[in-house]
Amino acid sequence: MAERLAASGHQDTFCADRLPPVEMQPVFLHDALPSLQYPERINCVAALLEHQRQGAAGERPAIVHPGGTWSYRQLAETTDRIARVLVEELGVVPGNRVLLRAPNTPMLAACWLAVIKAGGVVVCTMAMLREREIQGIADKAEVTLALTDSRFTDECRSAFATRRDGTPRAGWRVVQFSADGAGDAELDVLLRAKPASFPACDTAADDIALIAFTSGTTGQGKGTMHSHRDVLAITECFPTHVLRPTSDDLFCGSPPLAFTYALGGLLLFPLRVGASALLLEQATPPHLVKAIAEHRPTICFTAPTAYRAMCGMLAEHDVSSLRACVSAGETLPPSVFEAWQEATGLRIIDGIGATEMLHIFISASDDDIRPGSTGRVVPGYEAVIVDDAMTPVPDGVVGRLAVRGPTGCRYLDNPERQHEYVKQGWNLTGDSYSRDGDGYFWYQARTDDIIVSSGYNIAGPEVENVLLEHDAVHECAVVGTPDVERGQLVTAVIVLRPGLEGSPTLVKELQEFVKARIAPYKYPRAVEFVPSLPRTITGKLQRFRLREGSR
Repeated sequence: MAERLAASGHQDTFCADRLPPVEMQPVFLHDALPSLQYPERINCVAALLEHQRQGAAGERPAIVHPGGTWSYRQLAETTDRIARVLVEELGVVPGNRVLLRAPNTPMLAACWLAVIKAGGVVVCTMAMLREREIQGIADKAEVTLALTDSRFTDECRSAFATRRDGTPRAGWRVVQFSADGAGDAELDVLLRAKPASFPACDTAADDIALIAFTSGTTGQGKGTMHSHRDVLAITECFPTHVLRPTSDDLFCGSPPLAFTYALGGLLLFPLRVGASALLLEQATPPHLVKAIAEHRPTICFTAPTAYRAMCGMLAEHDVSSLRACVSAGETLPPSVFEAWQEATGLRIIDGIGATEMLHIFISASDDDIRPGSTGRVVPGYEAVIVDDAMTPVPDGVVGRLAVRGPTGCRYLDNPERQHEYVKQGWNLTGDSYSRDGDGYFWYQARTDDIIVSSGYNIAGPEVENVLLEHDAVHECAVVGTPDVERGQLVTAVIVLRPGLEGSPTLVKELQEFVKARIAPYKYPRAVEFVPSLPRTITGKLQRFRLREGSR
């Protein structure tokens, strides 16, 4: 560890100090492809962006948004100006964590790039997160600086003023920016006074570049740490060998850039080939299908739920510009695949990725697609199906999905969860799969208690913790139940306090109570009142009975 730190470009060693021990980390296949062999010292943003700003390439569109277009030169220069503000005005040193909070806008993309080019570590969050969620992330990653869209400043400041335990947070600062950087917000003003050049921080390939948070079965946010090498690696695997984009493509999609699915599909993959990205603040199916018709993108990243919903809107919107559609975040039902193909002539590219793995590692495209199957292993990765003893099972037998490749799971200061996720050098994703004789992987179910609804991962215990704060709730359990439209429905099963009775009015009150305290997409869309919850004789909650409808 001492040798690794000596070569690091980070002065702040927070991330290095909180990496899992080497023996608890997965095996990394850095030599699986020739393109994955990076020099020991590299800054991933410089590697992705610098050559795109030169000459005629600099005038190509990098980001398209409802308000206009940013060229590659404008994106690079704005990135460099922000990097200078971070270092010269805000005192950021390499290794410091910087929290970002905004919808998908050009300035969010530029801030993401600037933090890493300056040697910082990005902690990107969704604009819809609430104060307690931001506090938890800031506490875990020990963040004291946030760059936030000016429309979402108040809640961010409240979150940074104190920690989750109520104690004051020292030395914090929240700096605002506008969506396009052309306003009078603090960062807008500061960056305009800076030169449009910045020498990239001399980081090591293994220095941490970002901490992506994901919800776990305990409801506590888990930070996954990814290096400069990891960021570059995902641009060489799925996009190169499955998606195969060109500089003429315009990417679009629905997920926020805080999701690693969107980070690749709406920022890193376009940068890798000099293509363009359409960034939308509102990207629900009605907004997304309208934007496709207006802006004519060629590649779309979204969830099965959105493809299903957009199928019913195609009579009024022309999506013929699309040549590739990618689905991830939840299993792709054959009915959605078939409906979309019938309506558009396009075969959806299914894929499975994980925040812990950074992006997609099993997928298939074009004639390699088999409807109902997730696909085959993406070049650069290896995957097997194992039993509980980590012994590979024969083809056709259901088991646990284990994967390894150039990226892998490194939880932030969480040895207990690290031990569960990584076994014998393999990453266990929490999914049950089978593999057929041709190497295609077939999804069966989740092996943990994460609820996957409309492409969002939702931890039931987190929602439970909020419901238990309501005066009417005595006990509760939150599980995912099957739903045709959303894949799974967030369902709360509640035992009320003595003397109270359930009613539609109380259901609405509880739903609004949750929406006000955590991200609205996590609220229980179904609420059931029961006299008691099913438990074992030792008192453990039997969630499987709730999922099966046994109340």
